[in-house]
Amino acid sequence: MWTDELQVSDDASPAAWIAPRLGGEFGAVTRTVPGGYDAYVRICHPATDDNGAPVSWSKVATATGRKAHPRMQWHALVGSPDSLNFKGSVWPGGGPDRGNLAPGVLESLCALLRRHTSDAAHCFFGLWVGWGWVESGSVHVNYRDGRAGVSYVSTAKPTDRIPPAFSAHELSRPRLKLPSRDYLLLVGPLSAAIRIGDPAGIGGFAPQSPNLFWSADQVWCVASEIDFDSTLVGGTADLIQAILDTPALDAWPIGPDDSLASDADEINEVQ
Repeated sequence: MWTDELQVSDDASPAAWIAPRLGGEFGAVTRTVPGGYDAYVRICHPATDDNGAPVSWSKVATATGRKAHPRMQWHALVGSPDSLNFKGSVWPGGGPDRGNLAPGVLESLCALLRRHTSDAAHCFFGLWVGWGWVESGSVHVNYRDGRAGVSYVSTAKPTDRIPPAFSAHELSRPRLKLPSRDYLLLVGPLSAAIRIGDPAGIGGFAPQSPNLFWSADQVWCVASEIDFDSTLVGGTADLIQAILDTPALDAWPIGPDDSLASDADEINEVQ
């Protein structure tokens, strides 16, 4: 492990409460974050403008003539019928990351979570094992472009292979298993949420938000599903209201049965 703040748990039982509380129709919030919480919120991952600066979905909606609302879908906001590749998008900037909450936004969220748990020093983090750097390591291509040494990810040129981020012993430990997803279960303080990522990414450490994390008292749970461009939080009514009231978070109230499937946006129609 690249940080002393986290350890790979040798016991997956602290996660046993999650699977029985997942369910609902396709796209439902509670298929991603456990049911049974007082309230839920959706945090939209930041997009970027044409200069690379972060921008909220509300600002994108204003620019594209659409309406921002809790079940909005990115492709509908940017006028694209293509929910995967966004062909025909009218937005000149970049789209939101899938499965990864930006570090600054994650820090703001964790500051609120810390105030709403009895033990911020004892949290659990689920990291999807499908990220290439977790089990297989990274592949960096090294060559010179006439100006400086540059590294690119490719298999078409000679490469330097970076070892996996976790040791064979760590990778052998019991995993959190949920429908269609397996996770390494990490344990540590809430502050370690921003320490997770590829330690040997191109240019250095590449942050990756936990795909699932919760406090030991289970008063809240956060999920950044790998295919979603939003992070979902279930918790107390007070916590969810605090998230909604924080300007740094592009947050929207949402119900446990609400759908976030690609066809869930019934307001911003696309042809």
